Amino acid sequence: MKQIETIKSGNNYCAVNVGKVNEIIEHELPMGPDFTLKGKVFVGQAVGATGSELSFQTLMPGQDSGFLHTHKTHEELYIILKGEGQYQVDGEIFPVSEGTVIRVSPDGKRALKNTGSENLTMLCIQYKANAFTEADSPMTDGNILQEELKW
Repeated sequence: MKQIETIKSGNNYCAVNVGKVNEIIEHELPMGPDFTLKGKVFVGQAVGATGSELSFQTLMPGQDSGFLHTHKTHEELYIILKGEGQYQVDGEIFPVSEGTVIRVSPDGKRALKNTGSENLTMLCIQYKANAFTEADSPMTDGNILQEELKW
């Protein structure tokens, strides 16, 4: 079983490595006493994220996510990194492939299926719905520092 590797951490950051995209399938997530989800790894806790959770998941050809699910308060962004498949939300089914980004509100009944001939790998970012305001725009929240870059 593949493990998350901590690269470096400090007061204001933590960097980890989950492996190459084609190695995500080697991770295992215990879901209960009798169920382990192969090919899924949560990363938010490992990096100390305080406003979101993120996970990577790889589905083999023909495999689906195993169940429909919703959330109580979390919205999700699914980013397809590799492969192709079908995404289902509230009974609607549509094709997805590398570069597809899907936002699903907490109440959306969702699932993903790999319909391709190669592994499908996605990144899921989970965060509290309706938490951002106009003040949270990247254009108003960010600060460009007048400091020299040193590599």
